[in-house]
Amino acid sequence: MDFKLKSKLTPTGDQPKAIKELVKNVKSGIPRQTLLGVTGSGKTFTMSNVIAQTQKPTLIISPNKTLAAQLYQEFKEFFPNNAVHYFVSYYDYYQPEAYIPQSDTYIEKDAKINETLDRLRHEAAQDVLSQKDVIVIASVSCIYNIGSPEEYQSATLHIKEGQEISRRDFLSNLTSLQYVRNDIDFKPGTFRVRGDIVEIFVVTGKEIVRVEFSSNTIYEISTTTDTLTPSYKKYVGMYNLYPAKFWITSEEKQKIALRNIKTELSERVAKLKKAGKNLEAERLTQRTNYDIEMIEESGYCHGIENYSSHMEFRKPGEPPFSLVDYFGKDSLIFIDESHLTLPQIRAMSAGDRARKQSLINFGFRLPSAVDNRPLTINEFFKRAPQIIYVSATPGELEEEESKSHVAQQLIRPTGLLEPSIKIRPTDSQIQDLIKEIKKSVVKKERTLVITLTKRLSEDITEYLTNEGINVQWLHSEIKTLERPVILEDFRRGTYDVLVGINLLREGLDLPEVALIAILDADKEGFLRNETTLIQTMGRAARHINGRVILYADSITGSMRSAMKEVTRRRKIQEDYNKKHNITPSPITKEITSWSLTSKEEIVTTEWGEVQDKKALEKEMRQAASNLDFERATILRDLIKNIKDDTTVEYGNNKFSKKGSPPVRKTKSTQLKNQA
Repeated sequence: MDFKLKSKLTPTGDQPKAIKELVKNVKSGIPRQTLLGVTGSGKTFTMSNVIAQTQKPTLIISPNKTLAAQLYQEFKEFFPNNAVHYFVSYYDYYQPEAYIPQSDTYIEKDAKINETLDRLRHEAAQDVLSQKDVIVIASVSCIYNIGSPEEYQSATLHIKEGQEISRRDFLSNLTSLQYVRNDIDFKPGTFRVRGDIVEIFVVTGKEIVRVEFSSNTIYEISTTTDTLTPSYKKYVGMYNLYPAKFWITSEEKQKIALRNIKTELSERVAKLKKAGKNLEAERLTQRTNYDIEMIEESGYCHGIENYSSHMEFRKPGEPPFSLVDYFGKDSLIFIDESHLTLPQIRAMSAGDRARKQSLINFGFRLPSAVDNRPLTINEFFKRAPQIIYVSATPGELEEEESKSHVAQQLIRPTGLLEPSIKIRPTDSQIQDLIKEIKKSVVKKERTLVITLTKRLSEDITEYLTNEGINVQWLHSEIKTLERPVILEDFRRGTYDVLVGINLLREGLDLPEVALIAILDADKEGFLRNETTLIQTMGRAARHINGRVILYADSITGSMRSAMKEVTRRRKIQEDYNKKHNITPSPITKEITSWSLTSKEEIVTTEWGEVQDKKALEKEMRQAASNLDFERATILRDLIKNIKDDTTVEYGNNKFSKKGSPPVRKTKSTQLKNQA
């Protein structure tokens, strides 16, 4: 399918000129260019028009998961009939493997994988390999090694009705694809067997595939997207079953790879012993042999990515495969908020190498483990055919790479001006802030409070809660999928104030925000430099009454430069409004519910995510059909407790009924209840 942009909006202001310039350069093969657009000028809409007019598969790299989630929602609305995906790190918690020689401390890799995010990563990769009308919004995790796209695609199992294959061989193939048999807990990435029928819950979680055998032949293939009460429909044609994991290789290649790992092990052990490092040699031997045995038995082991260079037959030092490789040469990359994203890409490789080198030196990993890494920035540039940097404050690297190819969007179609700025002393700043917040609450305006530390953001949240203000903190410790829900609640008015550090800066589209309060604005540094201050102030540029209060006892160079730039941009917009007789008008943006998964999906993996009674009844029946009577009983009791009030009680827990957002047990809500 072609990209089809759907929107009631039409390019206005300097958007048409920017779109025309960007599209012309893409079609001319210009490798690097920049879209310099002020906050509220409609950069996302411009990006969408460029995609629609160039018809290229597109990767959009965002500096953090929160902004990526917002972009995902916006592009889903602009391209409802095309494939739009969300690709971020799938860890809710991640502690990388490390060794600290000074204290002889080994830190084992510890991670909690979010299964929903894992499924979304697979869904994105599969669509990138199978179609052209695809947009992937990713965090910088997309430059990390995820395995060869050729191996991922070649390992795909193709099945069709009438195909000659025994049920036994079919199950063996499923196991090779890293699908796990589970007749009780049926979830994405598993399969179950009932006589001559095999049901596979595909790793993306989108559907269940039922394969019925007759003798040594596939009699029928059927699918269903209703994973709670399956109602299958016959599938006609070839069905492609992609692997359940990214690191996968054929049995023949795996044997060769394991022999190469053993060869490297023997060479490394000999070198360690020659250097008198017998302890390191013994440690490395035990750990590596254990991993080899696991791979031989199951095709997988914990930390298999450390052997990825062998599995992919890459030479030492050769770059790993990342999501960028899945896109290929005829694609387009947007680097959103490039002044933040590019430094992240540049820094990742060096930090990863330093950590791995310590593990290698002390016998925890083979030297080849260093090749399981993110791309360096130069490797990324070589693999990125065409890049468009997007920022209101592009850095030196973007300017150097883009040269003279810079499209500017300094005009807001709404006529809204940059916010007014006031400086107030830090003495009694919290009391002054409370007064300003209460003025905004009366006007039904929202407030962002920017602090320097997580601890301070939580403490201020607690203090404001005790003052009777509806407030929530938002920083990196909030789980990935909870952040968009909090922002949605904030827009709806559940909270009047959000308190945070970095996540409340670049790109967030919150038109209800009228007041930005920046605490300790004179603390010169990364969090209070010119770029950061301009970006933070920009969050109030979407409101007709936008204003910024800088709490500071002195005016730093960064403050002075930021205020000068904001004033310059305000003057440009004022002149444009006067010339075209434009009266600033508020931005109206529909509040859409955040959802990455189907409503019919099983949503009670954590009791805090329970949905409505109908969904519970469906899941209860499904649990009973899977012979999971304990879960079915719990669900039955929970359904009985559903009343007509706003919450459902079960034991010591409370859950929201249909139509209400889930009750989140955050610190601020607990403090609010106490107050």
